[in-house]
Amino acid sequence: MPKCLVLDLDGTISDSLPDIAGALNRSLARHGKAALPLEQVRPMVGDGVGVLFQRGYAARGLVPSDQDMAEGLADYTAHSTDETYLYPGALEALRTLKAAGWHLAVCTNKPGEAARILLDHLGVLPLLDAVGAGDSFAVRKPDPDHIRLTLHAAGATLEEAVMIGDHHNDVAAGKGAGLPTIFAAWGYGPAEVGKTADAVATRFADVPGLCAELRP
Repeated sequence: MPKCLVLDLDGTISDSLPDIAGALNRSLARHGKAALPLEQVRPMVGDGVGVLFQRGYAARGLVPSDQDMAEGLADYTAHSTDETYLYPGALEALRTLKAAGWHLAVCTNKPGEAARILLDHLGVLPLLDAVGAGDSFAVRKPDPDHIRLTLHAAGATLEEAVMIGDHHNDVAAGKGAGLPTIFAAWGYGPAEVGKTADAVATRFADVPGLCAELRP
């Protein structure tokens, strides 16, 4: 079976924060509320759009309705590529792994449509063997079954996989599935999360070498 790197998306492959915060703040503006600064939104990211809106609305003393959620998701999907960009070295590192025979899969709590639009825009989608999104299965991170099901879709096994992400959900899901884990130190998660991972990558160029070390 091929070796496989399972990657988180937001905060790992791409800096999506400006577009995520933009959709949230446009939704808040419809209620006459002031925008939240990027640094306040940053720690709200990682548990899916629904939780993001709950946290963002709570910061302004509100509770989002189902309509707020639906409109916010549609707005984000339409604008998910406005300001989002790949982290430096990401495409080169992923191409290096593909050339070495690795499969690649994304496991994200972001909804599937928005995830695929973004991955296609970034030029990453053609390199992937599977995308396990937040609405692909009945579970999502930190549930380790999100990793297991994504790996199955990628034609890979737990015994030959590595997980990389910037959020505690990524490390928890990877460890729960029995995978060695890499913390993406350039992302949104606090440095403390790196202490629970098996390795820390400070730049994307580190990733192929760490993968080779963790799955020799």
